[in-house]
Amino acid sequence: QPEYVFLAAAKVGGIMGNKNYPADFIYENLMIQSNVISSAAIVGVEKLLFLGSSCIYPKFPKIPITEDQLMTSPLEESNSAYAIAKIAGIKLCESLRKQNKFDAISLMPTNLYGPRDNYDSENSHVLAALLKKFIIAKKNQISKVYCWGSGKPIREFLHVDDLADACIHVLEKWDPDDPKAPRDKDGQKLYYLNVGSGEEVSIKRLANLIAKYTDFRGEILWDESK
Repeated sequence: QPEYVFLAAAKVGGIMGNKNYPADFIYENLMIQSNVISSAAIVGVEKLLFLGSSCIYPKFPKIPITEDQLMTSPLEESNSAYAIAKIAGIKLCESLRKQNKFDAISLMPTNLYGPRDNYDSENSHVLAALLKKFIIAKKNQISKVYCWGSGKPIREFLHVDDLADACIHVLEKWDPDDPKAPRDKDGQKLYYLNVGSGEEVSIKRLANLIAKYTDFRGEILWDESK
């Protein structure tokens, strides 16, 4: 009989995983969240927090990304299946709140990093993937590291402990129905909030920082076919 549910379970991966297994990403995530959220509502959980992803927002959003940009233009194609599943989870929480008075809220974290990350060569996210590449290159005295893309895209990163703090904070403090709660630009209630560090870094600068701290002194090359 849990009082509170933090729904962090999901099938996740980097660009390659999303590109190669879109059916798995949409199906498994829809099944996970639909079962957990609906079951929590049925058994009378006091409050549920659903974790989404910043990829729910359009491919070319206005910066900084605000909550009211959801579903205003097309998604990034490479992870659209995952994004659609997450949007469905947000809307399920919102709909159960409106129809059944179930206290479900959602947070949209930015790119996360920290202990026990996924370092798989094909399915990891960018920070973990770069850490692995540079550490292995340094250890094995490899003179060149190949990174995906141009290095120009900008990303925002958040440590997992900071996300955990944010989860506790909103469960204790945030009620979307409170008149003082955050609203969108039109003054409408928000049932999901972004959570991030507020600081951005280019992938190229990130790679250079990791090279510095791993003491890699070789050449960094960029594969723009990726």
